[in-house]
Amino acid sequence: MYFNIEEELKKLPAKPGVYIMHDKHDTIIYIGKAISLKNRVRQYFQSSRNLTSKIQQMVTRIQYFEYIITDSELEALVLECNLIKEHRPKYNTMLKDDKSYPYIKVTIQEDFPRVLFARERGKDKAKYFGPYTSAKAVKDTIELIQKLYLTRTCNRNLPRDIGKERPCLYYHIKQCKAPCQGYISKEEYRLSVNQALEFLNGNFTPVLKQLEGKMLEASEKMEFEEAAGYRDLLGSVKQISEKQKITGQEQEDRDVVALATAGDEAVVQVFFIRSGKLIGREHHYLTNVTNETKSSLMSSFIKQFYAGTPYIPRELYVSDNVDEQEIIEEWLTVKRGQKVHIKLPVKGEKERLVELARKNASLVLQQDSEKIKREEAKTTGALSVLGEMLHIPGLKRIEAFDISNISGFESVGSMVVYENGKPKRNDYRKFKIKSVQGPDDYASMYEVLTRRFTHGIRENEELKEKMLDAEYGSFNRYPDLILMDGGKGQVHIALKVLEELKLDIPVCGMVKDDNHRTRGLLYKDAELPLSASSETFKLVTRIQDETHRFAIEYHRSLRGKKQVHSILDDIDGIGATRRRALMKHYQSLEAVKAASVEELAALETMNARAAKQVYDFFHGNDTNTAPAD
Repeated sequence: MYFNIEEELKKLPAKPGVYIMHDKHDTIIYIGKAISLKNRVRQYFQSSRNLTSKIQQMVTRIQYFEYIITDSELEALVLECNLIKEHRPKYNTMLKDDKSYPYIKVTIQEDFPRVLFARERGKDKAKYFGPYTSAKAVKDTIELIQKLYLTRTCNRNLPRDIGKERPCLYYHIKQCKAPCQGYISKEEYRLSVNQALEFLNGNFTPVLKQLEGKMLEASEKMEFEEAAGYRDLLGSVKQISEKQKITGQEQEDRDVVALATAGDEAVVQVFFIRSGKLIGREHHYLTNVTNETKSSLMSSFIKQFYAGTPYIPRELYVSDNVDEQEIIEEWLTVKRGQKVHIKLPVKGEKERLVELARKNASLVLQQDSEKIKREEAKTTGALSVLGEMLHIPGLKRIEAFDISNISGFESVGSMVVYENGKPKRNDYRKFKIKSVQGPDDYASMYEVLTRRFTHGIRENEELKEKMLDAEYGSFNRYPDLILMDGGKGQVHIALKVLEELKLDIPVCGMVKDDNHRTRGLLYKDAELPLSASSETFKLVTRIQDETHRFAIEYHRSLRGKKQVHSILDDIDGIGATRRRALMKHYQSLEAVKAASVEELAALETMNARAAKQVYDFFHGNDTNTAPAD
């Protein structure tokens, strides 16, 4: 598609809307909003414009753009949030943690209300508590309420279905008073629900006194098992009440949002305050933060976070100014249905609360920075050292191969891929060996490598014909290094395959000691020693272990239906019955392979078509060669 950017810029309207930048593969790489599309989009392509390095890089990749006109800036903001969440463009500052938050739902609109777990705040007449930060804590609280107030858990339509079915298990274990049988009146049941609502609102004193009294009463009657039950409930209530810390005298719902940055990393800490109580906190990571201002990062976070959060508090306390604050406040107000304020406290208790959140964010960033440094030493650092040892500049992608067989009966090959020192599991491949019978690892490896790179060559040719980018293939990406689990024999097999296919890829083998432990690498027929304490040695060992693990898991999947999987299962038309008949009559695969079509067809369970399928499979006439899967 031909797209003249200069000409299209002239056609931009001076209206609010959303603009969408695409690269040459039609991939969306950036989404933004504007009060005036004409002014905003043109700024990206003005050479005199002072753009950040990230935006400059993005602009060089723009192949074309499109835009959507809206009636207002608010509509543009809503559309921008929805599109960013759906497409997650590469050059937008992105919120890494995208999750929903659970609620406790009390169906007060029902004659016999229930206390339920909910992922969303529905537009019904139920009463919702939350959102909470822990699904487990919500489920534990609901379970405790059911034990304390004996609320029903069933979904029966009451009072319509009263008496239609027997009471459930909860009635028999004394955790429900069976309103489904009419054993408790609507008014009496509603009193229990009202007490549960008081509990959820944070009024724990009545239930603490009630449980303590029942515990002492049961103990005096020497009913120690019942007393122990009340004791456990009492402990659970105390634990919940202690978690809800008062943050101030104001009984408001608010979130405290604080940002901490360090280089190209950023973390946002959020404190959730409901009815004046701190009910939880979370931290979130931001990506693509290089050269972004704190006000811009705060704006990006708020738009993405609250676009996916069903509950909007009345106030947001923030640690930094927010770009486009007025329009974001208007958007939040529409979502909440009531006025929402974004505030930057500068003194007093509110400022101290924001500072506490900022310190928590900084602590997370510091701890993660140290963790990242350790991770880099184990991955990219170790890979860099390996590249220097082998004189392979820019070493990034390693492919490791292994051959395994089940009692010599069926051989399989596995291909494991590491990029930047980390496993890239989407590129792992499995191979069923078809040209080799018995445990011949060299011949099996020859087949695996030939199939892998032949497939890659064919895929690259197709990509060139269709003028697609290399990253859109699967086998077409070649490794910077092939790592063989064996020594000279395996290395020479790999080099033979590469020579036949006219490919130039370095191949490295592993040198084992007398105890079959790796002691060094074999490269260009020379042994390179490795220190067992070095990160490079540990990386090579991890790759080796992962290759073995992947092969073993493949074996297990093959044995999923039967204890021993046969290569006969891979022949079209041969099911379990015919496979058993063939193996019972011929005893071995070699005997099956040596049989004629007529001999195969003579078996009781076989017919002429199935016999020919078996014969063709072993004699090279089967056009459906086993692909990597």
